[in-house]
Amino acid sequence: MKITGVIPQLRTMNLESSIQFYTTQLGLELAFRYEDFYAGIRAGSQLFHLKFECDQDPSIPYVRDGDHFTLYLETDNAVALAEELKARGVMLTKDVHETEWSTREFIIEDDQGHTIYFGEAL
Repeated sequence: MKITGVIPQLRTMNLESSIQFYTTQLGLELAFRYEDFYAGIRAGSQLFHLKFECDQDPSIPYVRDGDHFTLYLETDNAVALAEELKARGVMLTKDVHETEWSTREFIIEDDQGHTIYFGEAL
């Protein structure tokens, strides 16, 4: 037996809005949708799920205030991707910067407030 993948799940109070954010603004792919409460988003060869909930994800302020992330998406060109996302109207909460751990990163929040890091290995 072997593990073949890891799929995180993000809670959303508006599934349609979150699908639009991830597909239209970030340019990711809708992998599937199940009724009005569940969807899968494909980022390259990776997948994460969105689940409708009536209440905001209680981890959002904790993640934001603690400089944590909900998702970390790897890219091969953080500068170009940041510019592309800005052109699509995505606001960066922290612009492209180099880290002490040899990455180039930037940070956004999704339509629900989840903290999303984008990182490029240097």
